[in-house]
This record gives sequence, C-alpha cells and structure tokens, in this order.
Amino acid sequence: MMIEFLIAATLAMSAPQPQPQDIPDTSTRLEDIEVTGRPLEALIREFVDDVAAPNAGRNLARWDRGVCVGAANLQAETAQYLVDRISTVAEDLDLRPGQPGCTPNILIIASADPTTLTAELIERSPLSFRPGGSGMDRGGARLRDFRDSDRPVRWWAVSIPTDSETGQRAVRLPGDCSGNCGSIYNYAPNISVSSASRLSTQIVDDLNRVIVVVDVNKLEGVSALQLADYVAMVSLAQIDPTADTEAYATILNVFDAPETAQTLTDWDLAYLRGLYGSQRTQALPGANRSEVASTIRRAHRDARRDDAD
Repeated sequence: MMIEFLIAATLAMSAPQPQPQDIPDTSTRLEDIEVTGRPLEALIREFVDDVAAPNAGRNLARWDRGVCVGAANLQAETAQYLVDRISTVAEDLDLRPGQPGCTPNILIIASADPTTLTAELIERSPLSFRPGGSGMDRGGARLRDFRDSDRPVRWWAVSIPTDSETGQRAVRLPGDCSGNCGSIYNYAPNISVSSASRLSTQIVDDLNRVIVVVDVNKLEGVSALQLADYVAMVSLAQIDPTADTEAYATILNVFDAPETAQTLTDWDLAYLRGLYGSQRTQALPGANRSEVASTIRRAHRDARRDDAD
C-alpha cells in the first residue's frame, strides 16, 4: 500500500531526532476568552469558518470508523506517546483505534529537514498525495504550500466521497473500469440512490489518510502533550494551516504562544465533537459547519452552567 511505501521511504531518508520538552500545565477553558466588540455567536461562527478546510466543492470530511496512528523517525518512547494520545482522542470521538501492527492511515513523520523530506515523498509517491479522484484533495497549489511551508507542523489530508449506504467509493480514480471496459459507464462507480432529494444526500466525505510532518527544529517550549494534541486536532479534522486563530482559545496557537493551552481546549473538543456528531447527509453546502458551530455554543452554555452550580 502507498502508506507503507511512505513509511519505508521516510525511514530510509531520516535519522532519529530530538524530542519535544515538557512544560507546566496551563490548560485553557472556553469561557476564559475575552470577547471584545463581537458577540459570542459571531465569534463561534468565525472560528468554524476560519479553521475548517474542506476540499473544493465538498463538505467537511471525517474518519468514518477507525484510525491507525503511526509515527516515524522519533525515539520509541515519544513515538508511542504520540500514537497513544492521538488514539485516545480518536476513541473519545467514538472512533476505533488501530491495534498494534495495523497499517497507519495517520502517519506522523519527524525531520530536521522537513521541506526536503516532503518534496522527496511527493516525488516518490505522487498518488499518495493526489490520487486523481474528484474532491479527494485540496489541489496542486495547496500541495505546493504543504511541500514548501516553514511551519513547525505541516499536514496533508486525502478524503474520499463515499456512498453512506454501502461504504463504497463514489468517485472514479484513473484506471478504474469494470466489466469489459467497453463503455464509459463501466468506468464510474455504480450508486443506487435510495431516496432522491435536494435537501439530503447519501454521498458523504470520509478521511482516507493524513500525513503530518513535524519540524524538530521548531519544538522548543512545546511539550509532548501539546504536540500530540495539536497533531490530533489537524489529523482528525480538516484544518486550514493558514488560519489566523489568535482570537480563539485553541491548541492551534501552541507554537506561537505555548503558554496559552497545554492540551485540547473546550473550543477544540467542541469542534471535534460537532464534526463527529453531525449528520453529514444534508445536501446544503456548509450544513455540517452549522452543526459544528451549534455544538460549540452548547459547550459554552454547559461550561457556564457548571460554573454557576
């Protein structure tokens, strides 16, 4: 499989790297945000709009059943910690974590020269990053940004439009055909529509693999827990790497201000729970973004109610 090839290529190109350091607990709660000049409702909606990064023309993707997390080019203890922590976050979202020896669909790679590493991985296995199916990735410009970025952590996600009734892929890949391949109809997946509606759809978007590259030169001041939760956030949801999140209490700020969040914040957890609690069968564009925003609002109200009690 392609992901196994990437693991082998990574190990061949890299050597063990330094590890993130521990810092004191400075967790942040949702209600600690000071809202100036904007109502909370608007702030929540802006947060969802800012960080969400679905593929063009598609709704937000998420993992469907389970994840297998792998880590390469890290000391064994640190790699195991990252795998275990991300798997725990996934399990809390009702995903099934992979057993030891599973083939990773979330692969974390550490490197002291991440741009060279990323460029070589793309060159060696381009279909791992752009499989060629409609709606499966964010396009060539975004891939170049992933390759050339100087961010401490960069990530690339591949998702698949899927028939929610059967679990089968709903897009054609280059080279696909069925039967005698003598007709154009033999090249496209056959989808039996159970109920036609402009308001609902049985085609949903499932994450298929996520590749995360960590620059070990830029981990100073960041603990293993902070790194693990940052990677969990960007590998369990489609997060925009260019989003400006300074106004929000989120683990996504950890490399700019490590003291602001030691772990996933209430904002982050509400976002993930909203994503994994959404119906996904609503056909209207942005429908599951609205569900995510509603979940964050409920989390905020619940937090304030608990404090009042």
